[in-house]
Amino acid sequence: MGVEIERKFLVCGDRWRKLAKGTEYRQGYLPSSDLTVVRIRKMGQAAVLTIKGRTTGVTRQEYEYTIPKADADEMLNTLCRQPLIEKTRYQVQHEGTLWEIDEFEGDNRGLIVAEVELEREDQTISLPDWIGREVSDDSRYFNVNLASNPYKNWKS
Repeated sequence: MGVEIERKFLVCGDRWRKLAKGTEYRQGYLPSSDLTVVRIRKMGQAAVLTIKGRTTGVTRQEYEYTIPKADADEMLNTLCRQPLIEKTRYQVQHEGTLWEIDEFEGDNRGLIVAEVELEREDQTISLPDWIGREVSDDSRYFNVNLASNPYKNWKS
């Protein structure tokens, strides 16, 4: 069984940028049940279909499969709910841990979130100085929810 254990944080400042290399992402979500999320994602020249279960704490089931890029384009354009999620994902190593930083565009412009995948929920990690408030428990920051309630619509 595939499992994802992930914590999310807001990002403070730009100090992380000099350490990062980015890849453009475009992703959308197929209509699904309350039990699952089905995502189509293009990142650079690759494309995947991902099925995620319900989140409990910071853990959920996750299954991911490579799909043809042309199929991903067609599904994103015709089957996925709009608007799509557009972002650049940067990867930064910090004290042996890989951080993924998503800088959103489109309807979510202005939002920058860092994620770290863990081997277990109680794993201790060192937080970089550019990490802000943790938002792992705030479902507004889940990409699937950003697609239906974009950051531009949030009240300060």
